[in-house]
Amino acid sequence: MFETFGFEETSARDVSVLLALGVGILFGVLAQLTRFCFRRALAGDDRRQAAGVWAMALAVAVLGTQAAVAQGWISFADHRLMSQDLPLLAIAAGGLMFGAGMILTRGCASRLVVLAGSGNLRALLVIAVFAVVAHATLKGVLAPLRTALGSVTLPLGDHVSLAALPGGPLVWSALIAAAALAVALRSGNRVLTLGGGALIGLLVPLAWAGTGFVLFDEFDPIAMESLSFTSPAADTLFFVIASSSIPAGFGPGLLGGVLLGALTASLLGGSFKWQSFDSPRQTGRYLSGAVLMGTGGVLAGGCTVGAGLAGIPALSLAALLALVFIALGGIGMNSLLIAASSGSAESPATPGQQPAE
Repeated sequence: MFETFGFEETSARDVSVLLALGVGILFGVLAQLTRFCFRRALAGDDRRQAAGVWAMALAVAVLGTQAAVAQGWISFADHRLMSQDLPLLAIAAGGLMFGAGMILTRGCASRLVVLAGSGNLRALLVIAVFAVVAHATLKGVLAPLRTALGSVTLPLGDHVSLAALPGGPLVWSALIAAAALAVALRSGNRVLTLGGGALIGLLVPLAWAGTGFVLFDEFDPIAMESLSFTSPAADTLFFVIASSSIPAGFGPGLLGGVLLGALTASLLGGSFKWQSFDSPRQTGRYLSGAVLMGTGGVLAGGCTVGAGLAGIPALSLAALLALVFIALGGIGMNSLLIAASSGSAESPATPGQQPAE
């Protein structure tokens, strides 16, 4: 569709940066206002309310994405989420690692980017390490680990998509959306808060359709992308250190937009505040979590947003499994931390102020 706009000196890739910037700004503002975070839905003091916001976003993302598929605007047939050989071991190991890491850092990747934009230097350092490790897992010293785990696959053929199962895409989309809406409506959130979650969910099909339909150029194609943070973090790192050699893409635009949106919302709302680490022990905990998230996010094929919020609406079995293993890893690590805290007479049972609180 892009070639019909008549642009002669602007490529689809260039426009995708602007699209990503706009989507990122909106996500940053909305996530700052709603405190959108999957970790909070698992282990936060207000987990019920946090789960409601996340579920509302998922319901809207599923309905919007599948509506775009039904209209013929986009297709996931050749997308990496639909690889017919399911890298089950990589997804399981990566999901568990990412889930454990987000508990150690007290925030999933998307939440930490938002916190970094609102003045949290702890979150900023975590995201920097997360990006370095993700890039190392994609193309650097940790790539052999990714290749080895990714070689253990389960051949599923067409059944890698829930749409290929009995009932088809309509039934599975309705089931997921209905379950998510039930969680959202029972969460006790205000209508305005749930509305913010719904708008976050709407950004998912907006980005899918924007990159996969509006900016589709058969002469110079770009990847169809939506909200995610693992690959964009690695891409942003590479762009920052080599911008004279490589052009910006969707990832750097998205990450920059989220930072800008969160910064704007926190300044206007009076919540911007410089924060840093309290002790070397706390620093070690967060850096360990960043390493786990960076490695795990690549192995699992995405984070809670990339695999979960954006991947599940594609009806990808791989994305669904990734989110399940992320949740299991998070619950397991949270249980270990609670047990360690209760069994230690030297450590206080109640943790101090943390980035995602």
